Amino acid sequence: MLEWFAHLNAMQQALLATLFTWGMTAAGASVVFLFRELDRRLLDSALGFAAGVMLAASFWSLLAPSISMSADMGMIEWVPPLIGFIAGAAAMRLADWLLPHLHPFAPDSAAEGVKTGWRRTALLVLAITLHNIPEGLAVGVAFGAVQAGEGSASFGAAIALAIGIGLQNFPEGTAVAVPLRREGLSRVRAFYYGQMSAWVEPFAAVLGAAAVVLMRPILPYALAFAAGAMIFVVVEEVVPESQTGGHPDVATSGAIAGFAVMMVLDVALG
Repeated sequence: MLEWFAHLNAMQQALLATLFTWGMTAAGASVVFLFRELDRRLLDSALGFAAGVMLAASFWSLLAPSISMSADMGMIEWVPPLIGFIAGAAAMRLADWLLPHLHPFAPDSAAEGVKTGWRRTALLVLAITLHNIPEGLAVGVAFGAVQAGEGSASFGAAIALAIGIGLQNFPEGTAVAVPLRREGLSRVRAFYYGQMSAWVEPFAAVLGAAAVVLMRPILPYALAFAAGAMIFVVVEEVVPESQTGGHPDVATSGAIAGFAVMMVLDVALG
């Protein structure tokens, strides 16, 4: 199975990998079929774990290869990573400013982006959708880098990144679906909206893979762009959400565990 997957082109690999990550979001959202509510301590720990995974993936799977590739291409090794990183964060800041959204557990008055009359459900889903764009992009760029033949990019590292993103998507699906269920939506509707938050990942992944395969010189910039976007999301959304439930130590422990798991995955499989 793995050998068959390895012989697919980068866009096919990215699509299948992000269908897996989407499935993990759906699995997390399916918790609403078992529980109407979850202990906030558990959710904070899970969100902290997601933050740790994303931070580790940003360095081990994206920034470090970007630095190595820049040197291999004869560039000043810190320039492409710096430009890409800042551009990725700036792009997410612009999207955060424009796109109407509401973070889980936040009151309606805390809605961000352009003012709109959209329902709370739509705003919650959009918040996690915005969160998932850089994750899908990161997976796509990672597989694209392998096909582009860059020595510092490995198939194992791309697989590790997809597994890590999938692991942290589980609590994200739960973090969307459970609040919606608590607010009175049926289990089916809460699950539907929870899993729908990750629909954007396959599109972003295929786009990222295609871009780096077709335009190889942008590869170190693209890797750093995905890293900047992910770290923006971690600092602006995931960490604050994990820390506002009254269990900061639990959330921090989850973050440490997530970072450690992703680091081990990347080093062991890369």
